[in-house]
Amino acid sequence: MLSYTGGIVLVAALLHASWNAMLHGNRDRFLSMTWMSIAIAAVSTFAVLVMPWPARAAWPYIIASGLVHIVYNVSLVRSYRRNDLGQAYPIARGSSPLLVTLGAAVFAHETIGPLHALGIAMISGGIIALALQGNQVSRAGLLAALTTGATIATYTVIDGMGVRLSGGESSAYTAWMFTLYWLMPVLFVATRGLPALWTPVRSAPMSVGSSLVGGLVSIAAYGIVIWALQSGAMGAVSALRETSVVFAVLIGRVFLGEAVSGKRALACVVVAAGAVCLGL
Repeated sequence: MLSYTGGIVLVAALLHASWNAMLHGNRDRFLSMTWMSIAIAAVSTFAVLVMPWPARAAWPYIIASGLVHIVYNVSLVRSYRRNDLGQAYPIARGSSPLLVTLGAAVFAHETIGPLHALGIAMISGGIIALALQGNQVSRAGLLAALTTGATIATYTVIDGMGVRLSGGESSAYTAWMFTLYWLMPVLFVATRGLPALWTPVRSAPMSVGSSLVGGLVSIAAYGIVIWALQSGAMGAVSALRETSVVFAVLIGRVFLGEAVSGKRALACVVVAAGAVCLGL
């Protein structure tokens, strides 16, 4: 992977950890995710009006990815209900790079070199080490986080294949995929009712506002990843993006008051070393 692309994906990793921290920091994560989705869908709907259309071959992937993202959103909310950010986030993100590498090999016939393979292994190993520290992860919490990781791997492979068929229109591909996020408020209203969605606009405007900002950050974060997937190996891009766990641990410590042990710090160093391997 070119160093320029790797640097941009690291920026995406920071952005990704930031919006996850915003989500985790809100008490009602389902409500927060819904308002994030409204911001994402609204901006994307406006964007598609002024962008060229992706090539026809990309549309099945756009639709499939959008639907998988909805499953991902729900799984992420469930995961954050049961675990700290420093636990749920590493489990969800750490289980995906190896799955993405396998999926890319099977479905896109991608191969990677030994150094990149080592980097992916170090990043996944470091992330898993972060997740397994302590004994506070319940079986239900572990299952929710692993389900989230599986959905991450699924939509990453779908998008890696789809954006390469978009005719070079990665931004349009991203925007059209994100328009399917309108399904999140539909799901929320169907389960809780419309008043539950609108009442917090007056009763908790700061929480709604932070969710809207988080949605905008999410667009930038994943838009960068889809751009990188056009030319970068899916497993390498996914692994480099998952260095966001290092940022998540730091954010969890500084802003959410979560503990960072020496072992957790060492695991972060391993993740960072893996990222260096991917950049070489």
